[in-house]
Amino acid sequence: MLSGFWPAATFAVARTLLAADESLLLVRHDLTGMRGGVIRRVVRNGTGIVEDEQVALAHGCASCTLREDVLPTLARLARDNPGHDLVLMLSEVVEPEAVAAACAHHLVDGAPLTDLIRVDSYVTVLDAEHLLDGLASTDDLAALGIQAAEDDHRALADVVARQIEYADTLLLWGRSRDGEFGTSRIAVLLQRMAPWATHFRVDGDLVDADALTRQLRHTHRHRPETPGVLARGLEGFALGMHEPEADCGVVSAVFRARRPFHPQRLHDVLEDVNAETVRSRGHLWLASQPDAVVAWEFAGGGLALGSLGHWLVSLPEDGWEHVCDQRRLAAALEWDPYYGDRHQHLVFIGLDADPVALHRTLTGCLLTDAELADGEETWRTYDDPFAGCFPLGTG
Repeated sequence: MLSGFWPAATFAVARTLLAADESLLLVRHDLTGMRGGVIRRVVRNGTGIVEDEQVALAHGCASCTLREDVLPTLARLARDNPGHDLVLMLSEVVEPEAVAAACAHHLVDGAPLTDLIRVDSYVTVLDAEHLLDGLASTDDLAALGIQAAEDDHRALADVVARQIEYADTLLLWGRSRDGEFGTSRIAVLLQRMAPWATHFRVDGDLVDADALTRQLRHTHRHRPETPGVLARGLEGFALGMHEPEADCGVVSAVFRARRPFHPQRLHDVLEDVNAETVRSRGHLWLASQPDAVVAWEFAGGGLALGSLGHWLVSLPEDGWEHVCDQRRLAAALEWDPYYGDRHQHLVFIGLDADPVALHRTLTGCLLTDAELADGEETWRTYDDPFAGCFPLGTG
């Protein structure tokens, strides 16, 4: 699975892989006509185009394209070309985690696609010339006219960040406009954003096709059991690196605490804590809403907060049966007699940020000893700017 927001760089990698192995099949869907109900599917190998067809869709969106054509095409090509590897080059606005979910849960001829093919790796290609601009962009996909559906309100920076974070392999293509230091700074930033991935750098002007093939193919890097980035911390996986000393200006700071945040104090500093941040993510809990796991995700100047469901300590015993084993294990390993599994876990990655000031600010938002002593019933009565934002349902 080959993703990337800048198609020129992504397609350059795909062409390089084809040059090294003519039997490789590259599948790409052109979604520019999607909102009109038509997409173009192109399949090629190292010698030329194998298929070039327009496909009519009942609904114009990326998810219906996956269901109705992309996954069936992969299944058909796998059956018709035994022994041949496939490369699916995703559209620039498609997030690889959505593709992984579709592969696992959508049935093709009565079976999940993962029963028919094995995904070797999710590779994301980053254009060194444009990456920082993309991560700093405040544009929405809709404003750029490249949204994946009529109700697609995602920001460009969010898409780029998620493409980076889900990948098991990251390929930095080309050079920064700021020279070698700029390219090195981007490489460090990517390491901090996705420390779990394997990282490579390639000068786009001179590429060894055989070497690139060895780096990207037959690696068995993809682990389907690994959760998405917002659930990583809850399931005991690393959410980020604590590297408070700047490397090429890049700082990564991890904030962890057991005490809850005071809702008003946290609300008051939201803009400040992300002022020097390229990306922040994680989960938290508010004293006023002690049952809810709150997701935190910042990119491109915009902070999104949402519900990740219940803390396990707030669930009845039979409710634990609906939680994955990894989540239960992670909770048991760090269970606190008073807080249960509730905790703060946030990661901030930025350029020239001050991790000490950041930690001081967030610590000041935690409940004081006196506030803790008041107890949970009093916490629930706090004035809460986030009231009603994180519904939990009846679970």
